[in-house]
Amino acid sequence: MIDLNKYKEFVDGVTSETSKSLNDTRDRLTELEDMGLPHPSRILTGAIGISGEVGEYNELVKKLMFHSKPYNQEFKDRLESELGDIMWYWIQNCLALHLDPNEVIAKNFEKLKDRHPDGEFNPRYVSDSGVSISGI
Repeated sequence: MIDLNKYKEFVDGVTSETSKSLNDTRDRLTELEDMGLPHPSRILTGAIGISGEVGEYNELVKKLMFHSKPYNQEFKDRLESELGDIMWYWIQNCLALHLDPNEVIAKNFEKLKDRHPDGEFNPRYVSDSGVSISGI
């Protein structure tokens, strides 16, 4: 049986000081800005926001798939709304990193085109490292 108080001590011991200290977090944000990350607080907003919105989207998908919710226009509109919220936070990350969202998608398209040159899913795709992805 696991002693949750000992586990709590373990978790605290393996948690970074930046995660435990407001001053260390503030210092890290400043350090990241000095390294050239233009808006560390904006990337934090975007990352946490994406996670929350993906959770809301997944909750709707779960209800659709496993809770017998009807797929109708109202439900589709709710899914669309959550996708819009995901995109809002995705753009926050693009702003934080000074990235053109069109270029991000273009690079993703090129990566996928290289991975699937025939334009179709290939279960035997081999990554650049030579590792077969199909076994994952």
